[in-house]
Amino acid sequence: MRKLLVPIVAMLPLLSGGCIAKTAWDVATLPVKAGAQAVDWTTTSQEESDRNYGKKMREKEAREGKERRKREKECRKHPESCQQSYDGYRASDPD
Repeated sequence: MRKLLVPIVAMLPLLSGGCIAKTAWDVATLPVKAGAQAVDWTTTSQEESDRNYGKKMREKEAREGKERRKREKECRKHPESCQQSYDGYRASDPD
């Protein structure tokens, strides 16, 4: 029985087609891949930065438009309270 078992065990790596070596390589490189993924999650790419900036500007413009419409409506109702010109939302914003 033992004479039959040794050749079978010796042939397993050849029959597995390199799966053992690939698995060993995957296990060895796993910490590097995990570290790279963690860095990717914590940093912001230029595309993400541009997208976030565009979203921020659209929200700012929407707030400005809403404030302008509110001011115009107020001036139509009470013209005496609108003696000075409208400076706009951005004039008061420090950005």
